[in-house]
Amino acid sequence: MLDFHRDRILRAATHWQWANVIGKLTGDEGLALLEATTLQAIEESETRPMRVRIVVNRDGTIQVVKFDTPPIALKNLFPKRLPPPGSVPGPRDPKPEPQLTLVVDDCPLSRSEFTHYKTTSRAMYDAARERANIRPGVMKEVLVVNRDDQSVMEGSTTTPYFWRDGRWVTPPVSAKFSWKDGSGGQDGTSRRWPLNRPCRFSPWSTAKSAGSAMVLVVFDGQYSI
Repeated sequence: MLDFHRDRILRAATHWQWANVIGKLTGDEGLALLEATTLQAIEESETRPMRVRIVVNRDGTIQVVKFDTPPIALKNLFPKRLPPPGSVPGPRDPKPEPQLTLVVDDCPLSRSEFTHYKTTSRAMYDAARERANIRPGVMKEVLVVNRDDQSVMEGSTTTPYFWRDGRWVTPPVSAKFSWKDGSGGQDGTSRRWPLNRPCRFSPWSTAKSAGSAMVLVVFDGQYSI
């Protein structure tokens, strides 16, 4: 998964022409450097569950920030498949987390480089969460929608999936930032991971609304139906 994170950082650095970052993280050596830097931030004696946030600055400086996180089963972090709604999960299937209250933001969002690439510029998502009255620890998520066509872009902190026509689908994202292609949502790792595996996932061609579809929301590898 770290290679996916490195790739998304490189795509953003290429878009903004951050030469120092591109030179530092490109290729196998760049991936090895990112891995070593991340591991250095974690003490060898550390045993409690944690997640890390990797922040890369224009000059190539890499900062690793640690956070405590609840224990997560490996099959939830890297699911090989996801059962259809209404079916009985198998022993190797991921276990659904507690259900979320899901709402749709009533203030459509304009696509931009900052909705396509994952950055520290999150004011638009913070505003959506504020409108939805989401507070820390509250099991609630808000879907943001595209101002141009009212299509679902993504969740404020999640990648949404919908069960349609016998498969899980997710809002499409263009390979590079585009003012017209894709949903305008984020080119993130929790979208790329399942799309590159035989989990019956695919991007949808159009997404005017979530409708009454069953929703799967991914939280950094966890999911809640």
